[in-house]
Amino acid sequence: METNVTRGQADFDPSAPPPFKIADIRDAIPKHCWVKNPWRSLSYAVRDIFVIFALAAIAKYSSTWYVWPFYWAAQGTMFWAVFVIGHDCGHGSFSDSRWLNSFVGHILHSAILVPFHGWRISHKTHHQNHGHVENDESWVPMTESLYKSLPSSTKTLRFTVPFPFFSFPLYLWYRTPGKEGTHFHPSSDLFSPNETSYVITSTVCWIIMAAFLFHLSVVFGPIQMLKLYFVPYWIFVMWLDIVTYLHHHGYETKLPWYRGKEWSYLRGGLTTIDRDYGWFNKIHHDIGTHVTHHLFPQIPHYHLVEATNAAKHVLGKYYREPEKSGPIPFHLAKILIASIKEDHYVSDTGDIVYYQTDSKHLRFYENMKSS
Repeated sequence: METNVTRGQADFDPSAPPPFKIADIRDAIPKHCWVKNPWRSLSYAVRDIFVIFALAAIAKYSSTWYVWPFYWAAQGTMFWAVFVIGHDCGHGSFSDSRWLNSFVGHILHSAILVPFHGWRISHKTHHQNHGHVENDESWVPMTESLYKSLPSSTKTLRFTVPFPFFSFPLYLWYRTPGKEGTHFHPSSDLFSPNETSYVITSTVCWIIMAAFLFHLSVVFGPIQMLKLYFVPYWIFVMWLDIVTYLHHHGYETKLPWYRGKEWSYLRGGLTTIDRDYGWFNKIHHDIGTHVTHHLFPQIPHYHLVEATNAAKHVLGKYYREPEKSGPIPFHLAKILIASIKEDHYVSDTGDIVYYQTDSKHLRFYENMKSS
């Protein structure tokens, strides 16, 4: 077993089995936090959609060039907010109605070129296997042998800022190194035979949206659509990649990943990290409140903060209080960059492992930055 006793961990081993059970955490959370109010959930979706159309109208009918950068940042953030609501639909925390969850999820995710069911199923795999070296699905660590077999170009794209911040569309089409399949075809390793109709439905919705965007590009011109839709889309992709990466990386001391008998749903979930995003916490629906969400994805986003506060006394040191943010979470940039350039691979063996650093790539990164 690898150890990672560093600053802040001298008296605490984060890989040790916790002295509580998941039922203890569940019992500490108020019962009303589990209640899904479809009207409240719909109100957030309607709010986000209204803001998106309002921002587009302001930008389109404004003749001032300096409006566009503000529009891109704001609209990309709202695309990200819409994704988070669709994410709740995927978990079933939007409502108790599977039909409503699927309907709203398809509208919201198709609008930002995400295949709802394809992503929903792979994201469910991520939650069911969080913290597992081989079986996790989101930002899963590479083993040392896989890492060393990759061409240098792949290493550069995966571990050099800013390239990882644009990886989500590639992940949807090709997944990550060491894993095969696509989110768009039912024969992918991601899916079981009984999920074929779901995957086809979402892929068809994706194609319809792509065709609609092509039509709008013909009608309004590609430059106008680039400014109105595609630049915000890439801002959304950056939000998604950065936030999801920070959910599982970049704590001040390295956190464990598990294999075999050492892995459990609880221990894997306790390796996730809460983050404070300042003004953006409510805009993107408290997605930074992530530990409780990972353990109990059925809790609606509007109850996550209360549920987390209620569970802290049970979690103890296994809960890592997020660093407080100013209005804009600039403090996360340093954490993000440091983790990407240092957290490269984990050992091929061992049931409890930690990220290790490829010193050669680190030197390459530092030389490139200084040149």
